[in-house]
Amino acid sequence: MRLALLMLTALSMPVEATTTCSGGLCNAEALRPWFAKLALAGRARGKPPLHILQIGDSHTAGDAVTGGWRTLLQERTGSGGHGVLAPGRPYDGYITQGVTVSMSPGWSVGATFGKDAHEPRPRLGLSGFSLTSTAGGASMALRAEPAMAFDRFTLCAIGGVDRGGVAVRFDGVDRGRIDFSAPAGQPACRTIRADGLSLSVEIMAERPGLTITSWATFSDDGGVALSNLGVVGSQLAHFARTDDAVVAEELKAYRPDLIVLAFGTNEGFAPHFDAVAYEAILRLQVARLRRLSGDVPILLLGAPDSLSRQPALRANAAGVVIECETVPGTDAHPALFAPPALAMVRAIQRRIADDLGLAFWDWQMRMGGPCAARGWVKRDVPLMRGDYVHFNKAGGLEIARALQADLDRGAALAE
Repeated sequence: MRLALLMLTALSMPVEATTTCSGGLCNAEALRPWFAKLALAGRARGKPPLHILQIGDSHTAGDAVTGGWRTLLQERTGSGGHGVLAPGRPYDGYITQGVTVSMSPGWSVGATFGKDAHEPRPRLGLSGFSLTSTAGGASMALRAEPAMAFDRFTLCAIGGVDRGGVAVRFDGVDRGRIDFSAPAGQPACRTIRADGLSLSVEIMAERPGLTITSWATFSDDGGVALSNLGVVGSQLAHFARTDDAVVAEELKAYRPDLIVLAFGTNEGFAPHFDAVAYEAILRLQVARLRRLSGDVPILLLGAPDSLSRQPALRANAAGVVIECETVPGTDAHPALFAPPALAMVRAIQRRIADDLGLAFWDWQMRMGGPCAARGWVKRDVPLMRGDYVHFNKAGGLEIARALQADLDRGAALAE
């Protein structure tokens, strides 16, 4: 108990910067390998694209920020395709930019969080979702916009002696099958290459029981691919439910050059925030990703500015409640404020980034600081939705521009 109180006291104090920061980016030196690769990406024709793998919550799942960032980088370096996605359409309202996904009946969904996260939970990988065929002939398909055309398709699944495989079609033409017959429970990622650029892929399960954990489309002609793997409502603790062997196999197949961790909003909106537990989870998951990826550079995004009208969240952590409206609230229309746990989340993220040598981006500061979300919603052309949490497409592009501008400055400092 005494240790927990000491940690909470420390977390409530201002964070003393121990690393070099430029704009919102701190510890840019940790990203030197990424900066060096990106500088050459536009000239790396005929080679696999650079790959950014972002894992997070609804900010990642919605693809507003990641979609804007993908567009910026691909305009600069060329398109490497869309990247990795959760298989099929794992939930109602599933959003994708640059590709359209469909699936037939005959699939059972598993997830790290939400209504499909119940036990017994299938083994899960980077996407946080799995689809298990419940009938032979169950299918799913992906159609890409021309800018997201691809010539390499990868499918990751849990193998087994009786799991069979899937039939594959590119642009409506049969391309054979992918076999997942293997020792029971063995994760496997298989790749099929097209003769030229394709705009669609369809797979059909041969029999019930095949569990697919992710799929991906890439164009091997340089450029950049940016994968957005987010689970709506999730926290980093839910990503911890993924399976080491599955994640390791997927990382080996997808070979990210940069991993971006983008959690924190849902931790900050939790009814009761446990700072000690959160710090432990953050340290463990960073160490885990480093170990499973072979020490790929990691960029930690601080939680963005987000606001609430829920009175119960005013006491979800120790600390001062930041009021974001000058007019007092009423029972019918409570005033906007920042839940105190959000500030604590950001303080932990920044301190852990310093401790572990991670690059850290201060998302809230680049929005304008505390209560900035109110201004983003109230603009003549809003950049956030009326929930004061989520960004629309225009706001996502604005965040992406700020992030990449800071990364560009960081690259110059890290030389």
